[in-house]
Amino acid sequence: MKPFAVRAAFKGDGINMATSQKPVQPLWRRLVWMAVLWSASVLALGVVATLFRLLMTAAGLKTH
Repeated sequence: MKPFAVRAAFKGDGINMATSQKPVQPLWRRLVWMAVLWSASVLALGVVATLFRLLMTAAGLKTH
């Protein structure tokens, strides 16, 4: 291994990740993934909020 192998990547001798030929997914597929991730995060937030509410009720705190 070369002692300055990392520096060689910045000189243009390495792989340029910005120009790698990676196929772009269709817009509908990216939007579906965004909707799935958003829904999962909202569901997770609801579960955490419900758990906090149960813990607070068990500790004797009231919501009103």
